[in-house]
Amino acid sequence: MKNLDYNWHSTDIAEVLSIMESDPTKGLDKNHVDKRREEYGSNILTPKAGESWYMLLLKQFHQPLVYILLIATAVVGLMGEWVEMFAILGVVLVNAVIGFVQESKAQKAIESLSSVSGGQATVIRNGIRQLINAEELVPGDIVVLQSGDRVPADIRLLNVKDLQIDESALTGESLPVSKEVALLTRDTVLGDRKNMAYSSSLVTYGTATGVVVETGDRTEIGKINDLISSADVLETPLTKKISRFSHVLLWAILGLAGITVVAGLIRGQALSEVFMEAVALAVGAIPEGLPAVVTITLAIGVSRMAQRRAIIRKLPAVETLGSTTVICSDKTGTLTQNQMTVQKILVGDSIINVLGSGYGPGGRFSVNGNEVNDENIPLLKEILIGGLLNNDSKIIEKQGEWTVEGDPTEGALITSAGKLGLVQDELHKSFPRLDIIPFESEYQYMATLNEKDGTKVAYIKGSVEKLLEMSDRALNENGEEVLLDKEKVHKIAELFAAKGLRVLAFARKEFGDDKDGIEHADIKDRVMFIGLQAMIDPPRLEAIEAVRTSQNAGVVVKMITGDHLITAVAIAEKLGIVEKNGTDAINKGINGAALEKMSEDEMKKATLKYNVFARVSPAQKLELVKYLQAQGHTVAMTGDGVNDAPALRQADIGIAMGISGTDVTKETADMVLTDDNFASIEAAVEEGRGVFDNLIKFITWTLPTNLTEGGVILIASIMGIALPLMPLQLLWINMTTAVFLGATLAFEKKEPGIMDRPPLPSGMALLSKSGIKRIVIMSGLLIGAVFMVYNVILNSGHSVEVARTGAVNMIVIGEIFYLFALRSLRYSAFKLGFFSNRYLIGGVLIMIALQLGMTYLAPMNLVFATSPLGLNHWILILGIGFTLYGFIEFYKSIFRKNGQSDS
Repeated sequence: MKNLDYNWHSTDIAEVLSIMESDPTKGLDKNHVDKRREEYGSNILTPKAGESWYMLLLKQFHQPLVYILLIATAVVGLMGEWVEMFAILGVVLVNAVIGFVQESKAQKAIESLSSVSGGQATVIRNGIRQLINAEELVPGDIVVLQSGDRVPADIRLLNVKDLQIDESALTGESLPVSKEVALLTRDTVLGDRKNMAYSSSLVTYGTATGVVVETGDRTEIGKINDLISSADVLETPLTKKISRFSHVLLWAILGLAGITVVAGLIRGQALSEVFMEAVALAVGAIPEGLPAVVTITLAIGVSRMAQRRAIIRKLPAVETLGSTTVICSDKTGTLTQNQMTVQKILVGDSIINVLGSGYGPGGRFSVNGNEVNDENIPLLKEILIGGLLNNDSKIIEKQGEWTVEGDPTEGALITSAGKLGLVQDELHKSFPRLDIIPFESEYQYMATLNEKDGTKVAYIKGSVEKLLEMSDRALNENGEEVLLDKEKVHKIAELFAAKGLRVLAFARKEFGDDKDGIEHADIKDRVMFIGLQAMIDPPRLEAIEAVRTSQNAGVVVKMITGDHLITAVAIAEKLGIVEKNGTDAINKGINGAALEKMSEDEMKKATLKYNVFARVSPAQKLELVKYLQAQGHTVAMTGDGVNDAPALRQADIGIAMGISGTDVTKETADMVLTDDNFASIEAAVEEGRGVFDNLIKFITWTLPTNLTEGGVILIASIMGIALPLMPLQLLWINMTTAVFLGATLAFEKKEPGIMDRPPLPSGMALLSKSGIKRIVIMSGLLIGAVFMVYNVILNSGHSVEVARTGAVNMIVIGEIFYLFALRSLRYSAFKLGFFSNRYLIGGVLIMIALQLGMTYLAPMNLVFATSPLGLNHWILILGIGFTLYGFIEFYKSIFRKNGQSDS
């Protein structure tokens, strides 16, 4: 029995019991249990080892730019420059802490998944029924299931009694699945294996016994556990771009530092001076504030998204949303309302449209646009009464929301009756229930016996095929008895089903006064057919608009659902995911069974060709995401069940449902929707694009500073003149301006038309050619401005400390003017509203105050080797600043005239 590798759903019960050496009435004895526990272990999922905290911390220092700063720290320390050493080290440590805090929110998905398999199980051992811990189960155990039980292992069902199991967390099926014991074919997909009960699913109705065939890691939930751990945790587009950018910058800085060292040695400078110049160049050229500002910008994006019902769990996910090219969305509750709604009713020859959606009481009935009621069509009331009496569910209102307690299908019937003014409790009092035949998959109907106006009436609801088989007569619209046209009813039912509607048939049979109970034999024939009610979980109205907006923004929306293909395609048509035309559903979407038969190349093509994927397995969802990524897409994936977790982990951004989602999916996801609404995803994509825009603005703003500082040091070194800027002064400029100036760009509002442009390709460089050109031009202007101020002050008889103070202030003032110009890469600050970003105004005022302190306060003069400036120096610096601002605005206006952006 060692290697259990069977298709249990396609294996006969007798053979299953033989393989398991188990007796269906006595179960296993103690010897068998002990041996199998030793052989197969406990019925638990093996937790996967996570990354230790100290490895997470060390990873923060494994970055190209950090290497340079650490080397610079060591060099200045050896030279005895302790203030500079601790300042540089402080910057490194601050950035490391920020990264560590962000990444230490480690994945808890596997731990959450492991807890799913806990609880207790009722088993038969040695002929005795007993309650044990679920982890003690072994293959071959006979398990008893009843309503409310969590299925403790993978079980081949031996016998069932009205068994229904909620498998939504595992398969994505939105409604409870009726189970049976019949043998199935080998290629039956997971969601259709009705003779199996799988670990972690929930028994919602009925009872059953079955034999345990898989435990622990070998269960379907265990396979998902392995898929989660095997899925790649990908870098986001932003982290990839910053990583590439950092490597380029690393080599550029090392090259420039090398030139500085060589130039100094050739001139015969002391080694200590040469190293100090190289350190100054490295410190100046590295954008130390970049990690902090990126984190601040992303955090602001998190706050904005939270206001639009999207909670971000991992900061880089904010920007990833803006780069998304494909959204793979679940159907139920995300694109739809998760509220079954009756949309069509057939009575006699009339097909009635039912208006209104959800479980709320609002709505009416119409035929060809004309409102109708039971006065126009008397039989309408009768079919609604049948749906209300033959019903064990309730509709309740909680905090303004209408929800169903019980079966969603029965909830839809209660709501449709309410639209005619029928009240469930009042009707049950008027027509008391005397007996009931619960729904059984074997019979495919439910029946109740009610007392109505002094007579006993059985109301029956069930499958169209079964009720037509039982009926020989029907009622017309006026309630008159006529012959039943079964072929006509079949065609209309097929028409409803082709639109993705779930169809229920209704009938009744009257009995004499002496009838107090009902049995199957009483209604097997000669029943009166009443009509059909057809329902669907309708799309969210806001989701329709959100899908359209996403598509206009170049984002492809794909539906991946556990429901059947016809239903999925019908909803996709209403949402605009696929076109409405006469093409069959099979040509608009594809199901898991068809994907299973495809080669790798065929599946790659299918991922692009189809936008609807129905009844797919967890492994197939994972493959779909991987194939899309392999073809250059940035993929967002939504999900709520355990079966979605592997794909969510693999996706560039995993999105969990906050209301219906399991703990596993929430822990796996990068983002959680508080309202389970697709419209919130579209809103988050819009916010993500705004975040990326602001990050590009910051990088475009900060790099000229670093290039200016590096360029000034390099030129001074080559020319053999005193450094216009010292390392500590450079650190001051980089860190203070990044926080008080650059970070304020994160508060800029989204620019018009942000969702009218296509997403940026994930492989595209962080900066465009025109953006690089702009940075180089601004850097050149600032370098010229710094040398001008430095030389003017020095040549007018002032000390080198005063000249350096002027150079520092020139860079800061130049950055302030550049900041106002860069609030938009296209429009002028005046068009945006000069004071519309109050954080920017506040940051500028703080920065000016800090610079005045650095220039005029004695303690700061001592620390930073600065000296007070005169009024004529400030006039020169401010005059150059205004000139720089005018030049940048003129530069932008040229691009505006050509209909371009200079980003």
